[in-house]
Amino acid sequence: MDTRTNLLTSLPRACASTLLIATLSASTLLASPASAQAPAPAPAPGASAAYDGQHDFDFVIGRWKAHLRRLLHPLTGSTAWVDYDGTSVMTRLWDARANMEEFDVATTDPRAGGRTRIEGQTLRLYDPASHQWSLYLLDAAKGKLLLPATVGAFSNGRGEFFDAEEFDGRTILVRYAWTHPAPQSAHMEQSFSPDWGKTWEVNWILDLTPQTR
Repeated sequence: MDTRTNLLTSLPRACASTLLIATLSASTLLASPASAQAPAPAPAPGASAAYDGQHDFDFVIGRWKAHLRRLLHPLTGSTAWVDYDGTSVMTRLWDARANMEEFDVATTDPRAGGRTRIEGQTLRLYDPASHQWSLYLLDAAKGKLLLPATVGAFSNGRGEFFDAEEFDGRTILVRYAWTHPAPQSAHMEQSFSPDWGKTWEVNWILDLTPQTR
């Protein structure tokens, strides 16, 4: 994330919104044996239940040592990278239907200019109807929720999340990709596409490893 201050993520946006979380509950209907409905038929052989991705992000829950590589000038042909180190704390919310990340990294590389420290917060919400996650960047200092959300899902151990944003006077696609390369690690990359997904340039590489005491 070159221009956002998230985790995992970046690009400032000026919109704010209020989240309304609705909790649905169902009551149990009791019936006498005479009026009870017949049980639902068993699934056909080979049929499988719809995938539930509510626990897709469980592998990142906890306290991590964070190492970030940030491309200084995305979509310019630049190959100058700056390295940051710090922490990432991921907290499970609402019985894994959401999670929150607090991200804080810093560098002593003078090429970083005014971005020697990057702090960010990310709220991730799971939609059980679409089986997708929406990732929202938060600006805690200003009390704002940044929009649009970055939306996507996991497949075969890889999570991909997309949105469209304004960058240097043009609209680009942004992609976050999360993977779980080892039991004690997590990996995330942010990429920009100036041509609507034909080509992608990685500009943010984050590696998480267990935090040592």
